[in-house]
Amino acid sequence: MPLPENDSLNAALQRHDLDLPAAQVEQLGRYGRLLWDWNQRLNLTRHTDWERFVTRDLVDSMQLSALLRPGSEVLDVGTGGGVPGVMLAILRDDLEISLCESVGKKARAVDAIVGELGLNVPVHADRAERLLEDLRFDVLVTRAVGPLWKLCKWFQDHWEDFDCLLAVKGPGWVAERAAARERGLLKPVHLRCAVQYAMPGTDSHSVILRLEARRTGGT
Repeated sequence: MPLPENDSLNAALQRHDLDLPAAQVEQLGRYGRLLWDWNQRLNLTRHTDWERFVTRDLVDSMQLSALLRPGSEVLDVGTGGGVPGVMLAILRDDLEISLCESVGKKARAVDAIVGELGLNVPVHADRAERLLEDLRFDVLVTRAVGPLWKLCKWFQDHWEDFDCLLAVKGPGWVAERAAARERGLLKPVHLRCAVQYAMPGTDSHSVILRLEARRTGGT
């Protein structure tokens, strides 16, 4: 069924039975509008209506939020327009969120968005692997930045530098795991599916994979 032209964030939240504090809804609404304004100048997102903002971006971010311990220092790897990092900062003010984005113009855009929202969220215009040479984080989070084998290759020298990596993946994650295994990239890694959840409006499921250094014998 087509959505009304005057659709709102509140309406999309109600359609999917998502109940958030009013202050968070207000901040998420501001974020969505800023993101879409920047998107007219720079390709930051394909989710340019409230329905996809909620069912893709917000649902993924809420699922990630539930897996993060209070006070965790979190790095959003390849943040693009700020998902999931900006949303996590809005949903969980107890977390220390940082964003990294290696494409300079995207990093500048998301830094401007963060500034407009008044969030204390550093934005690093660099690759996560280089940041890990000098900075320490508890958790890395990532969504839609590359297949699992690439993630494992990027961080193959850094698994001991953070507690875990949480990667949002779609239904093709099993094939991605096989491709990473074939390349031998999962040998130093303990991988498990932390959570599986329905993708609203589809018959598919998303997962969040937890990857960490293999410290004891295997999976």
